[in-house]
Amino acid sequence: MDLFSHSWTALRSAVAEVQDEDFERPSGCTGWLVRDLVCHLVIGAQDVLITLVTPAETEPTVDAVTYWGLVEPPTGEDPLDALIPRLAAAYGEPRWLKFHFDDVGSAAGRAAQLADPAAVVSTRDEVLTVGDFLSAYVLEWTLHHLDLIAQLPSAAEPPAEALAAVRATLEKIAGIPFPASFSDKDALLVGTGRRSPTDEERAALGDFAARLPLVIG
Repeated sequence: MDLFSHSWTALRSAVAEVQDEDFERPSGCTGWLVRDLVCHLVIGAQDVLITLVTPAETEPTVDAVTYWGLVEPPTGEDPLDALIPRLAAAYGEPRWLKFHFDDVGSAAGRAAQLADPAAVVSTRDEVLTVGDFLSAYVLEWTLHHLDLIAQLPSAAEPPAEALAAVRATLEKIAGIPFPASFSDKDALLVGTGRRSPTDEERAALGDFAARLPLVIG
């Protein structure tokens, strides 16, 4: 719960500090500008709010790790992926997108703090505890924080503890650890295909390199 709040607060602060002209820069999500990514984060915050008020009466079917799975790389044909850039452009000025993100984002943050971590909720046709749901979202927030600042070298990075936690989650999903020589940030960037490994990194990865990127969905 604390790590969710910490990673979400850090991401919201990073968005608040993005200059208007930087909303037109590419993000770390292929095909999306920074403004598109922020629009996607609005939808993510809405998902948190909706899920926290969607109780389930059955036993959990997934936990914070198994909530995620490996999927095929995006093709650009998904209707929601295509909607995001049009929706982001409809805001017109970055300040309106920032305002909506801060409004919905702060509500999602408060709802998470007030939620009972032992409560059971339903989302994506799965059932899990609130604690596991919020822990799972640390991966979402942290990877997208890296996406947000991909072309903004002076921006603050995700919290170190979030990077470490998401690396551990990614390793559990993959069933194999990244080499100890990889920093947590590099493990996430290389592991999810956000950048290509260097020759040295590829050698350290060995056979694991052939399984990359790990596309999480």
